[in-house]
Amino acid sequence: MYIDAFTVAALVDEFMDTLVGGRIQDVIDVDATGIGLEIYNNRERHYLYLSADRQTPRVHLVPDKLRRGLQRPTQMGLLMRRHIEGGRLVHVSQPKWERILQLDIEMGDEEISIIIEPMPRRSNLLLIRDGIILDCVHRVGPEENRYRLLLPNHAYQPPPPLEGRLDPTQPTLEQVEIMLSKVTDEKLKAVQLLPRVLYGFSPLLAREVVYRASGDINQRAQDVDPAALHQALHDVVAPLGRRDWQPGYAEADGIVEAFSVYPLTYIKGWQPSDRISDAITMYYGIIEGPEAYAEAKKPVQAAIEEGKIRYGAKLESLERGLKDDAEREHLQHSGELILAYQYGLEPGQTELRAQYNVDEPELVIKLDPDLTPLENAQRYFDKYNRAKRAQQGVPQLIEDVQQDIAYMDQLESDLEMAANWPEIDDVIQALQARGLMGRDKKIQRMGGGGRTAPLRLTHDGYVIWVGRNSRQNEEVTFKKANSQDLWLHARGVAGAHVVIRDDGRHIPESLIEQVAGIAAYYSKAKTEASVIVDVTRVKYVKKIKNAGPGMVTYRNEQTVTVTPHSEEVFADGAR
Repeated sequence: MYIDAFTVAALVDEFMDTLVGGRIQDVIDVDATGIGLEIYNNRERHYLYLSADRQTPRVHLVPDKLRRGLQRPTQMGLLMRRHIEGGRLVHVSQPKWERILQLDIEMGDEEISIIIEPMPRRSNLLLIRDGIILDCVHRVGPEENRYRLLLPNHAYQPPPPLEGRLDPTQPTLEQVEIMLSKVTDEKLKAVQLLPRVLYGFSPLLAREVVYRASGDINQRAQDVDPAALHQALHDVVAPLGRRDWQPGYAEADGIVEAFSVYPLTYIKGWQPSDRISDAITMYYGIIEGPEAYAEAKKPVQAAIEEGKIRYGAKLESLERGLKDDAEREHLQHSGELILAYQYGLEPGQTELRAQYNVDEPELVIKLDPDLTPLENAQRYFDKYNRAKRAQQGVPQLIEDVQQDIAYMDQLESDLEMAANWPEIDDVIQALQARGLMGRDKKIQRMGGGGRTAPLRLTHDGYVIWVGRNSRQNEEVTFKKANSQDLWLHARGVAGAHVVIRDDGRHIPESLIEQVAGIAAYYSKAKTEASVIVDVTRVKYVKKIKNAGPGMVTYRNEQTVTVTPHSEEVFADGAR
């Protein structure tokens, strides 16, 4: 789910009506990639959130005052305070069909622009003066993009414009027929085709149009009726061409699944909103600093503690059963004594009293009078064998429960480090999957619906991936990494999987130590003065069968002892 070109257009109209002419009274560092602006206009304070998060970028108004979520201001925040605080917002614009929004600000004799590019994986937030970049959240050097440098003191170069597509607001039936006739891939779905050939089309918009045309969002492109598709395009997109926005969000079972500026019919639970910002806020949740999440984390932490108690009790029971073999011995001895005394037993006898060892008290053995002595003995031997087999499985059960407890520790670390609603929601979903947390609508809604990505860092051309929770750890180790990449993890505690990509160059020890400090920082040992971090190759890291996401074993490790520190140690920062 992302902000598409039509949503940006609706935001432009909303901001032109609400914000233009207003004075920027405050600049807030909400998080590492997000800036908040307090804008006073028409005797009312408005709060605008601009996020260049690589996974969930967005720009929208929020209902409540934004709060600083970082201990130290970012360079971008400092520059914005210097150049735009006290300035007046004079215009908001969007390049046609682009997912780019520009805010023009008058500050004394200066004309400053804020450009937000809310595109997943390529998102950015830039401060521009006279066409020159003052700074940006994500700096892009020549090693990443030789054609579009995004660095201070360089001219701002917008993304290359889209070309060769059709205007979706006024296609003819003939154009639709030609578009469908050119499809040669029999497996290509119509929802995959439309974003490729129509300007401004997102996957969400494509699903809505295809659903209205065929009733099936998985319809193959070759099977779609051209006339029905043409009519659906007109019904959905024509109002957008007139800038007749109908904002809202789709909510089912307490989860906001999507937002849009047109009614969604292929998803149940459509709810109209007064503004598109309101719909976006419903999807992502309220934007505030980490200190505001403490209250929301309390029920999640309580569920984790309940899980620890539950698994701890189970482990104690299994360990007690492993040590207590008196019952099994009683079954075995009972069967042997029945065989030894079988010829002395009377028909209908219900009890046998006999000593197994001379120096021990006699055993009282219950007998079934309807069975022969041999059958009674066999019954005891069967019970003994079943108990013995069950006992043989206990060590594996103990290991499984120990992994469950370790996973609870990891989720506790995930929750502690969660810095936004989607990251809290990751923990909630993991607990719900194990039946440790009910599907409370209020709790689910706070998660929004976005999902956060692992942290991507670059330093001296090396790429580093950091998983900040168990789901991201799984992605970093088993999807992002190659077998020869270096893998780091704080020893003996829950925490981040960190990978240094091996691009064929020698990886210096100094870089390994710096990255180890980041691995220590994103672990439960982050407050320790000294942390041991294990370093190995990804090929030596293996998933633990039936364990939670990101739970692994590894071998052939070496260790480095470091002081925990954040990714700010790298001047070229996070990507």
